Order: sequence, then structure tokens, then C-alpha cells
Amino acid sequence: MSPIGHEQLLHLLHDYGYGVVAVMIALEGMCVPIPGEATLIAAAVFAGRTNELSLPGVLAAAILGAIVGDNGGFWLGRWIGYRLLLRFGRYVGLTESRLKLGQYLFQRHGAKVAFFGRFVGPLRALAPFIAGANRMDWRRFAPFNAAGGALWATIVGGAAFGFGRRAHEIIGRLGPLLALGAVLAVVATIGFLRRHEARLTAEAERAIPGRLIDHARDVG
Repeated sequence: MSPIGHEQLLHLLHDYGYGVVAVMIALEGMCVPIPGEATLIAAAVFAGRTNELSLPGVLAAAILGAIVGDNGGFWLGRWIGYRLLLRFGRYVGLTESRLKLGQYLFQRHGAKVAFFGRFVGPLRALAPFIAGANRMDWRRFAPFNAAGGALWATIVGGAAFGFGRRAHEIIGRLGPLLALGAVLAVVATIGFLRRHEARLTAEAERAIPGRLIDHARDVG
């Protein structure tokens, strides 16, 4: 359950305006349990009902918050998550070969996670951290993440501005469908990895030779 209710959000928006939108969405991107999407919806509805905020301003603040927060989450994953995986991953079955496999897959397919992660509730706060922990190239992460964040803010903010309070209901109905799609994608991915783990692990070893600790020097 969100620690901030709808009425509290409206008070914050009235008092602090666009800054609330940017900060809340940025914190969500850094794995803080903050209702970033709910803030965007509330701000867009607020802009549609009053003259205190404008839709372009709300969208700009949301995009800025998404980019800053997701990049913060990425580097937290890069600095902290990677080291945690190296040190403790073996206790949960993440052997060095599997960690290499994760890095290899993010090298090849991480752009999809960076772009679409913001559209799926459970992934919104975790995708940047996971991408960083798997040492995805930031130069590849950043543009795809920014594009995904801009599209997400435009779609969600535009729907909320256009449909008002009904946007909560409409987006709320889409949420479970997106979550189901994400679950099915994860299940399909796990099944594929189990069937092809040996081949993919060999490819990962060729792409990332040597011990992973040797590749940690450029982390951070």
C-alpha cells in the first residue's frame, strides 16, 4: 500500500507543483517505494481541473524525474548490486557462470528492459537497478531508458489529463494486463534459458572471458 494518499498528493501538488512530480518519480526510479505513477496521474488531472499546473510542465517534470531517477537506480545497481551479486550470489544459485550469462544477456537484450521497464509496475523501480547490476553499458541504457520514460510520461500523463478521474480506472485496468504480460515473458524467458543454458553460457564465456572479479575494476 502506498504511504501517500490521493488527498496528500493533491496538497503536495498545490504547495510544491512540478517539483513534487519530478522528485516522486525520481525516487521511485531509485527503488524507493514511492507512488511515482500515481503522482503523475494526480498532477495531470490537477492540471486539467485548475490553472495552477500545465500539462506540458507536468510532462516535462515527469520525464526529467524518470531520467534522473532511473539513472540513479542504474548506478546504484552498478556500484552496489554488482558487488552484492559477486559476493553473495552463489548462496542463491547465482554462480559465476550464471552471473556472466546475465551480463551477456543484458549486453544483447538490455535495451528492451530499459525501454519497456517503466511501463510495467513491478519493473518500474527495479529495471534500472537490475540493468546496472548486470553491468549493462550505460551508453546503451541511457537513450533507450530516456525514450521509454518520455513515452510513458506522455501516454500516462496525456490519458490522465484527457480522462480526468477516469484515468485511474482506465490505467488501473491496464496494469494487471501489463503485469500478466510481464509474468508470462519472465516464465518464457526462464524456460528458454533452461533449455539453452549450456550454449548461452559458452557464448557468455567467450564474450566475457576470465574471472568476473577481473572485470570489476571499471565498476563505478
